[in-house]
Amino acid sequence: MAVTPYQQARILAEALPYMQRYDDAVVVIKYGGHAMGEEHLAREFARDVVLLEQTAINPVVVHGGGPQIEAMLKKVGVQSYYASGLRITDQETLEIVEMVLAGSINKQMVGYINEAGGKAVGLCGKDGNMVIAKKLTRTMIDPDSHIEKLVDLGFVGEPDKVDTGVLSQILGRDLIPVLAPVAAAADGGTFNVNADTFVGAIAGALKAKRFLLLTDVPGVLDKSKNLIKQLSVDDARRLIADGTISGGMIPKVETCINALDRGVEAVVILDGKVPHAVLLELFTELGAGTLIHN
Repeated sequence: MAVTPYQQARILAEALPYMQRYDDAVVVIKYGGHAMGEEHLAREFARDVVLLEQTAINPVVVHGGGPQIEAMLKKVGVQSYYASGLRITDQETLEIVEMVLAGSINKQMVGYINEAGGKAVGLCGKDGNMVIAKKLTRTMIDPDSHIEKLVDLGFVGEPDKVDTGVLSQILGRDLIPVLAPVAAAADGGTFNVNADTFVGAIAGALKAKRFLLLTDVPGVLDKSKNLIKQLSVDDARRLIADGTISGGMIPKVETCINALDRGVEAVVILDGKVPHAVLLELFTELGAGTLIHN
């Protein structure tokens, strides 16, 4: 059923208090690789980001690209190996990762935002030494000996230092930064960084008012698979301890907690495949996912 002009005007009027709440605020958004795989959703997301900028919000977009990296590695015949849920990144894999993340995906998202009337600037963590990473170490239990051993993940890093100088020059100037999670090493090299970890570090350094983590699930679910609308950090830790939060949701929630510890006001985990999920979260009373706060 078509929306009448009166209904459109009413929707805009009802959104006004929420727009005022975020006036001139920094909102950092992680846009996941799975949601990006559907072009119509990516274009809708780009339009929503432009709308945020037009309402005096300062959006910062960080994108992932796991599925796209996997497709390119298969295309060029490079086998992927994983440990502790992270891609083991040798030199050959690193070149593909950087090409896909900082190249094709980044520029595609920049193009969508520009097509929607925005002015996007594509960057990665190496630009202006925005993110300096250090080698990430992980341990795992050997299935044969049951002995804990160190896993070499290759060129996989974790953020060590974040310099917001480049972003501070961009934000507030009608420009929308779009960041790829590729970081610099202290020796001038390159590290592949998990996108959730990367965006958490960016949001924390910017002291963002909101950090939106768009993923492929509605948010944090209870044991009956119902959406939990709000969680305190203490609640989240308790749900991790009792197994309610499990699997791949654990590192996402831990990223949220780390961002809150660094000064982010609140974090939301929400489903990036829901049309206009960002607008539902920011501009309506109900929101669209799980809000985590201190």
